[in-house]
Amino acid sequence: MLWTCLLLPQLALDAVLRRLDDPDAPLALVEGPAQLRRLHAVNAAAARAGLKPGMRLSAAHALLADVRTEDHDPGAEARCQRFLAAWAYRHSSLVSAQWPRAIVLEARASFRLFGPWPTFEHRLRQELDTLGFRHRIALAPTPRAARVLAGLRDGLAVTEPGALRALLDRAPVRRAALPDDAGERLHRMGLRRLADVRGLPRDALRRRCGVAVLDHLDRLYGDVDDPLDCYVPPDRFDALVELGYEVESHTALLFPLRRLTGDLATYLSIRDGGVQRFTLRLEHASGRTEVEVGLLAPERDPALLFELARSRLERTGVDRPVVALGLVARQLPPFVPASRDLFDPRPQQAVDWPQLRERLRARLGDDAVHRVAPAGDPRPERAWRRVAGDDVAIETAPPRPPRPAWLLPEPVPLRDPRLRVLSGPERLESGWWDDGDARRDYYCVETSSGQRAWAFVPVGEREGWMLHGWFA
Repeated sequence: MLWTCLLLPQLALDAVLRRLDDPDAPLALVEGPAQLRRLHAVNAAAARAGLKPGMRLSAAHALLADVRTEDHDPGAEARCQRFLAAWAYRHSSLVSAQWPRAIVLEARASFRLFGPWPTFEHRLRQELDTLGFRHRIALAPTPRAARVLAGLRDGLAVTEPGALRALLDRAPVRRAALPDDAGERLHRMGLRRLADVRGLPRDALRRRCGVAVLDHLDRLYGDVDDPLDCYVPPDRFDALVELGYEVESHTALLFPLRRLTGDLATYLSIRDGGVQRFTLRLEHASGRTEVEVGLLAPERDPALLFELARSRLERTGVDRPVVALGLVARQLPPFVPASRDLFDPRPQQAVDWPQLRERLRARLGDDAVHRVAPAGDPRPERAWRRVAGDDVAIETAPPRPPRPAWLLPEPVPLRDPRLRVLSGPERLESGWWDDGDARRDYYCVETSSGQRAWAFVPVGEREGWMLHGWFA
């Protein structure tokens, strides 16, 4: 087996930067009590101004007065790590997030699907950049070795156990991810490399540093198996973006909304599923507003999900200041993509019918778009019925004479002294059982202006024409 480690050195900072519309502005994460606030992490813009982790907040403001500060939230960092574990699950069936700021996945089995290691590595880096997470990647025969190598140098790839042992022997003890502070204590004893530590008698090393260090070294070098806590994807998607300030218009919510729908689409692709209904949660200082977004069929296209959520949000409006935006999806049915011919030509701006239908429903309302099915009633105004969704099978309509493409909601008088009958009559006698008795003779006629119309008169008469529809 070959394992790759995705080391995330600034996960807490990236968790905040990826939800900001201007991530290049100076930003610092702060922690500690109110009287002793210190910087936990800073982005590149703040670092160029002289800010660094561990600095007092008062000193940071003295150097850069307009630096933006956010509270360090370990919970948000853990949620981002779980999200990345879910993302990695789409590339491998063995994924672990048991170590902080690191994702480990088995890579050898994925080469058959994604190509050799350079191609697979490029794909991982490209997707992590798109998601907004800085990273370091390494490949090794054991998961712990991949984690150590990623910390030593970005891009290291070792596939042979012999080469791995030689490389690990030269690794500094303080960067070997030893348990607790064992690396620092061994360095103070004068042991600089892992080869020096492995040269010590095991009993003496166990007495000085504990069994955990020996277990770590054995698993690091691959001398014993290293069982991992493998990731299992949850059955629902639940994400929240803290805005950090009050938002009073839906326009300012579009950036975090795009990030949430993109994360939802990534999660759906992991499960090889879709979403048919999800909820937007607008958190206020007191209470919340929920916006339901429903689709007729499961979808997972990020652009479509964002467009639908934005349309629903615009129709709902923001009546109170919003401090956080959440997205919850509980029902995740299987996704079946639309079948298409291999050489099916599609114009660049063309939109699939399911996507167009959902966009129309989001903008015009749920009742504005529907399917039409025959109802079995010969009366034209009752010969069809509305059908919602794609699950109901529509039977073939019974054979009838030609019908107009445009049927009027109600018949209106047709006054034209020069009507010319083209075909007919077609007699209709129905509705005696529901107090809607209809006895009519329908004709296809041509008006004096050359339009083809569908009109009727009482049975056996040629006066009192009523227009019921127009032919194309």
